[in-house]
Amino acid sequence: MTSRLARRAGVLLLASALSLGTVASLGASAAPERSNRSGSPPEVRFSTFNVSMFRESEGELAADLADADDESQDVEVRNVAEIIQRKRPDVLLVNEFDYDAGGVALRRFQDNFLSVSQRGADPIEYPFAEGFASNTGVASGFDLNNDGQVGESGRAYGDDSFGFGTFPGQYGFALLSKHPIADEAVRSFQEFRWTDMPGALLPDDPQKPGPADWYSPQELEVFRLSSKNHVDVPVIVNGRAVHVLASHPTPPSFDGLEDRNGTRNHDEIRFWADYVSPGSRSRYIYDDDGEYGGLRPGSAFVVMGDLNADAANDGSGIAGAADQIVEHRFVRDARPTSRGAVEASELQGGVNETHAGDPALDTADFADGPGSAGNLRVDYVLPSRPLREIDSGVFWPRLGNPLSRLTGVYDPSYTNGFPSSDHRMVWVDLAVPGGGPSAR
Repeated sequence: MTSRLARRAGVLLLASALSLGTVASLGASAAPERSNRSGSPPEVRFSTFNVSMFRESEGELAADLADADDESQDVEVRNVAEIIQRKRPDVLLVNEFDYDAGGVALRRFQDNFLSVSQRGADPIEYPFAEGFASNTGVASGFDLNNDGQVGESGRAYGDDSFGFGTFPGQYGFALLSKHPIADEAVRSFQEFRWTDMPGALLPDDPQKPGPADWYSPQELEVFRLSSKNHVDVPVIVNGRAVHVLASHPTPPSFDGLEDRNGTRNHDEIRFWADYVSPGSRSRYIYDDDGEYGGLRPGSAFVVMGDLNADAANDGSGIAGAADQIVEHRFVRDARPTSRGAVEASELQGGVNETHAGDPALDTADFADGPGSAGNLRVDYVLPSRPLREIDSGVFWPRLGNPLSRLTGVYDPSYTNGFPSSDHRMVWVDLAVPGGGPSAR
């Protein structure tokens, strides 16, 4: 396991480089809180954005971001940066941003895109940022997809890794913040084993007589719950630690009747529901430093990320997977909406017409044909109840809005099918009162 001491040593050895547990200065002091009435708690915009900035080979993203004009995908990155500049989140989680231990890609994204005006939008600076190691592309040494061989390259390698990825860190995530991060209190759960979760929904091989036997006992000895990582990142606002609980559970698809990804998605979401619950429900949890237990009672938190599950049970996930955390008694769901999502659902039709959920809540524009999921609500910002919601929304402009050029409609000429991403930025403005438990 990676010790906190070792992560702390990384700060000294890498200087301002970004790595797991490393807080880096990106050339600016912490920005003041969002404007608020005199004497009232500061308003802080928490946001999650699956930016679809993954690449096909290790180091490719960092190389692409070295210059803003020499790669075909740079236009998509500039559009992502413009969305961030226009909505100006104070604390931002970016999903599908390839991890590199030196933090080169994250620094270049800040320096060459966020710090540069995009089409007249004001530049934005994040003095604090962290990238997190991911289980994607980390070889397990086992035949996890049960195709008779251990994959050595490409999709076969990804299928047999602890999380799908063709190289270590693909599809990773990072946190950018205008507020200080309590680095010593960051908790990572990358190595937590799925079988150590009581009542885990371990997948069953329908071709074998026993229960929960898709993975062998030897595989379960090492198999990790998190397809990327689960991290608890305390951000200090108004003297109070607000714990950003960040993750990106696996899509509940790309498997078979055993539903190994669907069951994993369910339990990856359940992890946070258990973590914020006091007593025996969270007692089993241990972090990568070997410390047991969940979040300290009374702590302020915000669950953020692409959960790959729709709270209305649209799509292919296990029913109730998202509601484990969305409907948790300690969580407040602001239900961010957009008019653009409603318009897209009406124009695209298809499977969207069969959905039970309110299309105004959708956050991702997926394929709408037979067998497809359609547009779904999969990206969430879920604050704990002591944090008061001021405003919320999803950046999905209607087609008549000039800013719709940043989200657009499906176009195969784009790498991700869209001018920026097939996901939309979700944000919630919160009033953060001072005081409360410390970061630990």
